[in-house]
Amino acid sequence: MTLIVSLPENRLDLARTAIRAGVDVIKMHVNVDHRASGNHFTEVDSYSEVFRSIRDEFSGPLGVVPGGSFEDIKQTEMEKLINLGFSFYSIYAHHKPSWMLGLDQIEKTFAITSDYQIENIGNVKQFGITALEASIVRGEEYGTPLTFKDVLAYSKLVQSVDVPVLVPSQRKLESHDIPVLYRAGVKAVMLGAIVTGHTEESIEKAISIFREGIDSL
Repeated sequence: MTLIVSLPENRLDLARTAIRAGVDVIKMHVNVDHRASGNHFTEVDSYSEVFRSIRDEFSGPLGVVPGGSFEDIKQTEMEKLINLGFSFYSIYAHHKPSWMLGLDQIEKTFAITSDYQIENIGNVKQFGITALEASIVRGEEYGTPLTFKDVLAYSKLVQSVDVPVLVPSQRKLESHDIPVLYRAGVKAVMLGAIVTGHTEESIEKAISIFREGIDSL
């Protein structure tokens, strides 16, 4: 199982903390009002130097959410992100212009919400998709504990698609949830602000706990 962190802010110090704590993948945001962290992320140029510095210090995959709506996605912004060394992008399918499927220099993932019918997703690998983010918890339920109903939904999604499924911490995941998600077939857990908090100390503590849990599988 892969351990991903979604940083609450695009900051070098937070990225360094995540690296030190043993994260496998780092994800950041641009052009997004982010519900879970409460932060507003602006255009790529605002973070270019930070992104370059993180890329220089981190050899693992770097991911990015390039926008929070269909209108936010611009080809010029994607070209900048590719040139800055991002490994993959993640975006809701209903925000994703079809031309993004033709970007060969970056891996393509997508997210679904609770409004999607899991049984209708089907095979997506033929579109060049490498992973699916299961953002299927309703906004009003963010920060509540994981339930077996959630696990069943993730398991159903794993069985319905032909790419790895990653689970973001819309629920307040605990380390004891790791073996259960693993048995459900989940290939990655992405820790966001609901679990990590916003400080270097809280991020390091959360990542370290989940790192230990994953390594003990």
